[in-house]
Amino acid sequence: MDLVVRVPHSPRPGETVLGADFETFAGGKGANQAVAAARLGGEVTMVGRVGSDNFGDALIQGLIEDNIKTTYVIKDSETPTGIAMIAVAANGENMIVVASGANYEVSEVDVTNARDIMRDTDLLLLQLECPMEAVTAAIDLAKAYNIPVVLNPAPAQPLSKALLANVDVLTPNETELMMLAGVDNVDQAIEKVLSWGTKNLVVTLGANGARVVTDGVDRHIPAHEITAVDTTAAGDAFNGALAVAYAEGKPLLEAVAYGMAAGALAATRRGAQPSLPTRDAVENLIKSSHI
Repeated sequence: MDLVVRVPHSPRPGETVLGADFETFAGGKGANQAVAAARLGGEVTMVGRVGSDNFGDALIQGLIEDNIKTTYVIKDSETPTGIAMIAVAANGENMIVVASGANYEVSEVDVTNARDIMRDTDLLLLQLECPMEAVTAAIDLAKAYNIPVVLNPAPAQPLSKALLANVDVLTPNETELMMLAGVDNVDQAIEKVLSWGTKNLVVTLGANGARVVTDGVDRHIPAHEITAVDTTAAGDAFNGALAVAYAEGKPLLEAVAYGMAAGALAATRRGAQPSLPTRDAVENLIKSSHI
């Protein structure tokens, strides 16, 4: 659950900033990406955990309202629902602190219990707000069933070469990419990560768009010009949209352009899941754009 305060500017270390509105929004990277995919026409099942508390009840109800199957979303009686404290500045940029809660109780068993639904799916979409053991188990299952894997490696952390070799589309931002590669140069980081076996790399650049490196192609896709209100779930909108387009068989560059439109629209509205756009809205933006 996102606990959001509007602030005139992001606080510096030691600074107290007086905020304006306080709001709560359904959030969490995994849930945001699931909702993004569902609103864009994907048939989505989510695997995860919430606490046995009011936040958990609200989050599950929100997934159900977006037609997401919650059979494998477990209510954990021992650990509270994860929360994020978010300060959103006047320019739409944000600072986020996460207390993972039940997210970090997702287990390999939770994942393998969902193997029947995974066997019949078109694509696996993951992020890193749950334990690496669960992420690795999910990717291993996907490979066993020959399912494409899209991994958003956020929050940033080191990943094994073996895991990256099983990822079909990796979608870091520049900071996450350089941390992953252990270098402070984007071009060097791209070369290094691709050498480890990742098949397609999509580096998100915020307001500057995205860079796609695939099959010898290195292409920059510009961002849509928008007035940002709240960028909190823009990256999740991008990943959910890219996953849907890719699962539908669109070429990667086209799927990335689809994701860029979804991310742009999400940044124009407040809140995480409330900002995630519909398929019609994304397709209308693409039609009206020069991109």
